[in-house]
Amino acid sequence: MNKALQIFKYIFLDALSAAIAWTFFFVFRKTYLESIKYGYDIPIDFDANFYKALIFIPLYWIVLHFLIGTYNNIYRKSRLKEFGQTLLISLIGTLVLFFVLLLDDEVDSYNQYYKSYLVLFGLQFFITEFFRFLLTTYTGIRIKNRKIGFNTLIIGSNENAVELYKELEGQKYSAGNKLIGFSPIVKKEKYLLEGYLPHIGDCASLKEIIQNHNVEEVIIAIESSEHDSLGTIINELEGLPVIIKIIPDMYDILSGSVKMTSIFGTPLIVINKEIMPLWQQSIKRMIDVVTSAVVLILFLPVYIITALVVKMTSKGPAFFVQERIGIHGKPFMIYKFRSMCTDAEKDGPALSSQKDMRITNFGRFMRKVRLDEFPQFFNVLIGDMSLVGPRPERQFFIDQITQKAPHYNHLLKVRPGITSWGQVKYGYAENVDQMVERLKFDIIYIENMSLLVDFKILIYTVLIVVRGAGQ
Repeated sequence: MNKALQIFKYIFLDALSAAIAWTFFFVFRKTYLESIKYGYDIPIDFDANFYKALIFIPLYWIVLHFLIGTYNNIYRKSRLKEFGQTLLISLIGTLVLFFVLLLDDEVDSYNQYYKSYLVLFGLQFFITEFFRFLLTTYTGIRIKNRKIGFNTLIIGSNENAVELYKELEGQKYSAGNKLIGFSPIVKKEKYLLEGYLPHIGDCASLKEIIQNHNVEEVIIAIESSEHDSLGTIINELEGLPVIIKIIPDMYDILSGSVKMTSIFGTPLIVINKEIMPLWQQSIKRMIDVVTSAVVLILFLPVYIITALVVKMTSKGPAFFVQERIGIHGKPFMIYKFRSMCTDAEKDGPALSSQKDMRITNFGRFMRKVRLDEFPQFFNVLIGDMSLVGPRPERQFFIDQITQKAPHYNHLLKVRPGITSWGQVKYGYAENVDQMVERLKFDIIYIENMSLLVDFKILIYTVLIVVRGAGQ
């Protein structure tokens, strides 16, 4: 299964569709619109403007498709949903092209404008959908015939797990689950599922199992007597790049929790991890990249001056580099202007406080106006962080937080940010209890993530910087 190749196929076919649609539309304009306008046949001349458009137009459509998340989850596509997305983006994208490129055309009557839009929309939509339908159908056939599969871990080891295994393996058409092993809830000498699948670790090491075996889906098939462990299991899985499914009981079915995702698939409850629409996620990332690039370029003199002042006012390097934990639990190196003395943690990891003697005089000023955080725009640019998101912590403190609040792992579903609602509402935490207290604001943010919420948080952050109200 080569995801990069599959993405390339979609991008190539989308670019080809846009090029073909524009070529046919160009011919339509020459042979119909311009011929009516001038009263005689216009020869089809593929001039320099046509070839320029043939480069620009496909790129334009690819960017639009990227922004709405077309190239995400490339193997998990519904033809019906894809039809609707292609229809919507074709309507909107054609409308933009109409106002940018076609509205200045001299036409015989205004009816020709409507015909221009409808023809371009029709060509773009039907050609794009034709190629996508073929590729998505072919991919779906390969999944059903078990040529393509997603590494799947079963959590559970008793009757329900065995029944699930037999049902999945006995299906005429596969749902795409490639069962690689199971992890039991309770350690025993012998497991019922052991005769069908390998035992590849216990629930206490789910993170390592998922990473080591490239697990893409987890199906929780536990017994009624084991339901007390369900919350713990889901907390362990939160923030990891896997799809979580649970076998339902009759109450779940009657309450409407079980949604039909395919005609032939096993009925399962899917834990919805899409905290933000794909198109908003794409725009959020685009805003991150553009803003970070602009700040790094325009504020370069500020970076240089700040670095020099840090060097001149205290011994040690200008920048502070430290490992933090990012999205899906992946560690990364965070960059800040150094605001503390170099031996600040000689006795081990320690959080700062308002009257912390380890903070330098200039460091105290930087913290008030958040100047020490400015190097993190580089972290945002390379994808480690976002402008808005929960503040990243060290594993040392995460281990302590999760002992008191296991739902901290919920934060690992998103990129950490330079600023957050928890940061705006609560400020810097001075101990683990305060970190747990601040956690609730970040959880609420994640459950209500949107571009509008991000914009509000950024406004409040700017006000904090202007007022020098940081800690």
